[in-house]
Amino acid sequence: MVYDTENEEAVPKKGRFAAIVVCWFLGNGSLISWNSMLTIVDYYAEVFPRYHPTRILTLVYQPFAFVTIAILTYHEAKLNTRMRNIFGYILFFISSFLLIILDLATSGKGGVGAFVGICLISAAFGVADANVQGGMVGDLALMQPEFIQSFMAGLAASGALTSALRLITKAGFEHSHDGLRKGAMMFFAVSSFLELLCVLLYAYIFPKLPIVKYYRSKAASEGSKTVSADLAAAGVQLQIKQEAEEDPKQYERLTIRQLLMQNLDYEIGLYLIYVLTLSIFPGFLSEDTGNHTLGSWYVLVLIAMYNVLDLIGRYTPLIKCLRIESRKGLMIAIISRFLFIPAFYFTAKYGGQGWMIMLTSLLGLTNGHLTVCVLTEAPKGYKGPEANALGNVLVMFLLGGIFSGVSLDWLWLIGKGW
Repeated sequence: MVYDTENEEAVPKKGRFAAIVVCWFLGNGSLISWNSMLTIVDYYAEVFPRYHPTRILTLVYQPFAFVTIAILTYHEAKLNTRMRNIFGYILFFISSFLLIILDLATSGKGGVGAFVGICLISAAFGVADANVQGGMVGDLALMQPEFIQSFMAGLAASGALTSALRLITKAGFEHSHDGLRKGAMMFFAVSSFLELLCVLLYAYIFPKLPIVKYYRSKAASEGSKTVSADLAAAGVQLQIKQEAEEDPKQYERLTIRQLLMQNLDYEIGLYLIYVLTLSIFPGFLSEDTGNHTLGSWYVLVLIAMYNVLDLIGRYTPLIKCLRIESRKGLMIAIISRFLFIPAFYFTAKYGGQGWMIMLTSLLGLTNGHLTVCVLTEAPKGYKGPEANALGNVLVMFLLGGIFSGVSLDWLWLIGKGW
């Protein structure tokens, strides 16, 4: 099959809705394993009461994710995006399945050895996340903004899904023997299934959608090498005009450094969004909000509200009047979120659970909304290879913000015996 990449009107409409749906599932799969581990925090807190599992596991996960994305971003122009993404989803699948094996092997007894094993799996999740999230955002950045929006909505949906499952399993298994453990095993079984589904969707369905083939062909005609394997898998041949071969300037692109400098406000903005969010969620919400009438349900309700509102926030930019397109407006909105820090501190100290639930909901809503606004606005106007590179750079700053946020989260423990 040959595509004319010169004619914008030739963009095939067929497959657009299917691409959006597949992007949603791929986004879901890129975080559901990690969200499953976070959402069963009450199980790990019971099995490993002395190790602060929520904070430790997150602190193990993030360095591996950040270092991996930094290396991949530096070499992004030479990478095979298809192999990168498939490797990431397969690693997610294997790691999720290993959590089941590890728990069965130790009979859910806990101990240092089991905790170290879980930490190693958490590190593997970090490596997989860097491969998948950077690879997918970079790939989708050269297509339509709706694809990135759907992918990011899928990311948030994984949190909402795991929270809903956790509430159901807690209600269903609360009074049964090993109820928490049974719920955790169900989580990892669901995660393993969805990761395997993502491997199949990305490898066999997504590359063959007409609209995806068009945009990848267009990127290849502009000099992108990262899409070659996916185009070959879809059976696409490029029709490169003679003048393009004779004019190497057609394949010139901005360097990583140039892209970084041109989009510094977007990059710092993403970094600040996640520094703030992860300095509060999930560690502070899991351990530092006191005792309330909801009892053991309280933390689960807070995490569920954050995840649901984060998901809603990733769809609100589809409403034009709510979408923030101004670079200055985005930065003002991002910086204003730091008012959440004193708000959470004083609410935890003096406020009731209703105020805490409201604040947590607003934290999730603004996190989702601003993330999508930045990731859909930044790639506009760039060639395919440049958009792919910029997508990787943005994810690197996003993961850097998460890493910094989970490190700063430990500051909430000052004065608590640590």
